[in-house]
Amino acid sequence: MTTAPIASHRPTGWHGQLHLSFDTDDTGRTYLAHRHARAPYKIQRPFYPEDGVCHGVMLHTAGGIVGGDRLSTTVDLAPHTHALLTTAAANKLYGSAGETATQSVTLNLGAGAWLEWLPQELIVFQGGRLHQTIRVELGDQALWLGWEITRFGRTARQETFTEGEWRSHTEVWQQGKPLWIDPQWLPANADLLTSPHGLAGYPVVGSFAILGRSPQPEQLERARSLWTEINQPGDAGVTQLQSGYLCRYRGPASSTARRWFTQVWQDVRQTWGDRPPCSPRVWPR
Repeated sequence: MTTAPIASHRPTGWHGQLHLSFDTDDTGRTYLAHRHARAPYKIQRPFYPEDGVCHGVMLHTAGGIVGGDRLSTTVDLAPHTHALLTTAAANKLYGSAGETATQSVTLNLGAGAWLEWLPQELIVFQGGRLHQTIRVELGDQALWLGWEITRFGRTARQETFTEGEWRSHTEVWQQGKPLWIDPQWLPANADLLTSPHGLAGYPVVGSFAILGRSPQPEQLERARSLWTEINQPGDAGVTQLQSGYLCRYRGPASSTARRWFTQVWQDVRQTWGDRPPCSPRVWPR
């Protein structure tokens, strides 16, 4: 087995911060009203490939997360704004000498706001340790579309995840009411890598949640049929949630997860927003 490089010991690590606020102008177009970034975070200048929607690309300039990093992101959307946020490339979680990195994300959506939170995948190296939390607060009629795709080990190098720990805790609330609480924990363990209650021998997992509105039964069936049409190895499921629904993937390829999630995302846009597909220009083609 190839051994992942262990990041050098840095007692303090990065204390990165990113704070973004979005509002609308007189024409109804969403714009980035406020930004604050502390290394290693940056935000590219927003662009507008479609009417009214502000597309933003978040950057992690250090090239990856190491043990001891403390990273936080806060995004505030004023009522009736519409923003799409993604990342410029896949992020990396490097092997740690023992320290754990933490990453917290807080997303506040005003009434009627849309946020499409669509980061590219996270690659967890052998020995990586990360605890991350995502908290979403939805105003009345607000809608959050958020996905998370994680690869455990650099499988192209025959690397697996037998040392380290990954935790991800997501909560979505609407006006004081919990819509979805999803704690996930994967301690590096050879048994969990192969167990049907763990990774079942696959290196990639993904979740895509659409929350804030109740779907029609035909929307759930379309999401399932889109997975069937892809006809690739792996396990997938679609579950109705309180005021939303959830797509889960477990399989060999992050590109397959992204392909399915993208098709579901486009269907949501057309069904609830009457918007055609408009993929961010930084995504792989």
